[in-house]
Amino acid sequence: MSQSLSPSQVKFRREFLKFLAASPLLTSYDAFAQAVEETLSERLKDPRDVINIFEMEALAREKVPPAHFGYLASGTDGDGTLHANREGYTRFQIRPRRLVNVERIDTSINFLGAQANSPIILSPVGSCGAMHGDAETGAARASAGKGNFMIISTQASDPIEEVMAARDGKGMWFQLYSTNVWENTVAMLQRAERAGCTTVCFTIDLPGGRNTETQAFLARNDTRFCEECHYDGKQKPMFEGLARSGLVDPALTWEVIARMKEVTSMNVMVKGLETGEDAALAVESGVDGIIVSNHGGRATDTGRGTIECLPEVVAAVNGRVPVMVDGGVRRGTDVFKALALGASAVGIGRPYCWGLGAFGQAGVERVLDLLNRELAICMRGSGTTSLAGITKDYVVDAGMRLIDHSEPTV
Repeated sequence: MSQSLSPSQVKFRREFLKFLAASPLLTSYDAFAQAVEETLSERLKDPRDVINIFEMEALAREKVPPAHFGYLASGTDGDGTLHANREGYTRFQIRPRRLVNVERIDTSINFLGAQANSPIILSPVGSCGAMHGDAETGAARASAGKGNFMIISTQASDPIEEVMAARDGKGMWFQLYSTNVWENTVAMLQRAERAGCTTVCFTIDLPGGRNTETQAFLARNDTRFCEECHYDGKQKPMFEGLARSGLVDPALTWEVIARMKEVTSMNVMVKGLETGEDAALAVESGVDGIIVSNHGGRATDTGRGTIECLPEVVAAVNGRVPVMVDGGVRRGTDVFKALALGASAVGIGRPYCWGLGAFGQAGVERVLDLLNRELAICMRGSGTTSLAGITKDYVVDAGMRLIDHSEPTV
């Protein structure tokens, strides 16, 4: 806040923002994010004072260097799909039930045999060290302390062994980019398994690179000398000791799932599906789970949000494997809607990285506290006491039609 404001004015402004955050009249999430950022002219010192995810984003924008923030903020091309991920949640509405005993609610989840306190999972984000020195290790401590799963990126700033140690050797999955050198892929799979990962999340939505214009624009505003961080010879820890290779292999087909299962005993999930047809092929190929994802709007610029893709994937899978979704989640109500549409878990990427950029590990903890609390409030307000009780009957689409999960012809 401006230094010219009196203490009473500062208090009023904070209370007004709290009101906006909770207001059912607020229909534009982006407008609220902008309003928070424009009125936040001094940095909050304690993460416990942060009201919501949008305010955490504004703080991270102030603290993280422009080029690094641009890496996180950027979608593909004109960021249309990035915005579609967020806006997609406004196209579904919650149908609450009343006079249900909601004194006790259970947000715990069992996903592929592993137990967590919440369905909210930290999705893989590369180069977390660009946000804060705590990097992936800080995010691991935060998520472990709150009882949330975490997926570590192939492109992590910290070695996987150190990150797993921060989680006491449990509750972490490994996100894989399968390089164009199969031996490298095998080595990374086996290293992740030795470190204690129980599931590999194989990313398949970037076979041909991407055009991140927002990242390039914001990098122009960064006057730092970055060669020390980005010179060509520097490798991420996961690639140390491996032959040089491309990050992805554009020649891969569905047979790669069987090849992976021959060299690892980890569960194999695919990350990056957006259609029912591919979901059916994934199950036929032997995957253990699916993540509906468009790389946070950073893969193909489809203009379609992942929450809008979820129902057809769930229908095609028809309960044979668990389905997770990420992209655009900013509220506990978003998590509720995704679960009602058939997701078993929901991933967040940018939100926890904003927390990391703003306050390090403590910021990630605050982000999880905010979302877990909002989910619990939504469950109570909707008359649901467990995740299993959040069914398709609790949501309608924008046309006021109940969601149909009948199995399609694919």
